[in-house]
Amino acid sequence: MLDTLRQRLQAYRPPTLDHLGLPQAAVLLPVVDRAAPTLLFTRRALHLTTHRGQVAFPGGKRDPGDRDLYATALRESEEEIALAPSQVTSLGRLSDLVSLHGLQVTPWVGVIPPDLPLKAEPGELDAIFEVPLDYFLDDRRTHTDVITAEGRRYYVPSYRVGGYVIWGLSAMMLVELLVRGYDMDIDMTRRPPGELRTYPPRRRRAGPLPSTKKP
Repeated sequence: MLDTLRQRLQAYRPPTLDHLGLPQAAVLLPVVDRAAPTLLFTRRALHLTTHRGQVAFPGGKRDPGDRDLYATALRESEEEIALAPSQVTSLGRLSDLVSLHGLQVTPWVGVIPPDLPLKAEPGELDAIFEVPLDYFLDDRRTHTDVITAEGRRYYVPSYRVGGYVIWGLSAMMLVELLVRGYDMDIDMTRRPPGELRTYPPRRRRAGPLPSTKKP
């Protein structure tokens, strides 16, 4: 399962949004190398002024000292969950996205060993948890969020796993991982069956969302 993901992501050349000239950030999608691989998530602490209580991947803004955005993802992961960069094997990157706060966010995918002594930074996070990749490949969404960006509708799955909700930007990254890594038949420009929840159009310049049509 991980061999397939590695081969496909290393051959993938996703588009970038560098031309927008926005402040940059990066996140890491950590795939845990278990017999049934899992994807690791975090939850933002409730005392934060932005994104509080939201499920996210470890990451944050680029620092001037970061040599590139992969270095940003590794540094932020170490600061947030005590994940040593030496424990991460890079598989490649996904398409850039623009957050609601106007950041260009670059997602990186990396494999990490199971059962590392990870620890949530209490100033930023209140939980670290894993979800089997098979859960998402089975498309166990609870509903679909309808998000309008640049005048176009996108259908973004929302998942509830225990007490955690995976939606929004994190779900968009997840969908691209599933499509590019496992050829999953899920297209965020195509209306799916089931419950829809519509959000107001995004006002900030968003740029295109990642293409999730089957390659």
